[in-house]
Amino acid sequence: MRHINWIRVCIGGIVAGLIIDVTQWLLNGVFLGPDWREAMQALGRPIHESAGSMIFYILLGFAYGIMATWLYAAIRPRFGAGATTALYAGLGVWALGYCLPLAMWMPMGLFPAYLVATVIVIGLFEILIATEAGAWVYREEDPEIGTAAEALKRAA
Repeated sequence: MRHINWIRVCIGGIVAGLIIDVTQWLLNGVFLGPDWREAMQALGRPIHESAGSMIFYILLGFAYGIMATWLYAAIRPRFGAGATTALYAGLGVWALGYCLPLAMWMPMGLFPAYLVATVIVIGLFEILIATEAGAWVYREEDPEIGTAAEALKRAA
């Protein structure tokens, strides 16, 4: 069994995370920002848009990107390298990280259904594109150093 190339997982995850962060900024900050502010105000909890919260969300986007690229690398030996496997990995991350947690809010009525549904649907396309990009960067071996495990053995 091949080892996961963690360097490539991180690089692919950063690429995927950039796509996620830009999409989330456009979706929730630019297009739906006023709607989210209004929804939070209706709950009596105004949004606190601080540098710390923005850093948190940016890091969260990178975490999703790394997780999606890692899942691609993990299932690649079973399903083969390529776009279809990246779609499977993206669907897995979307289902567990986007769809199910956000769908839980729907029956509570905390937020308008159209806001939550929009984020779920756009999130599907966002994570699929991001996972494809992360998978495109991922390689089991780097031509210069071989696998990450081989590089560590040579370094020791």
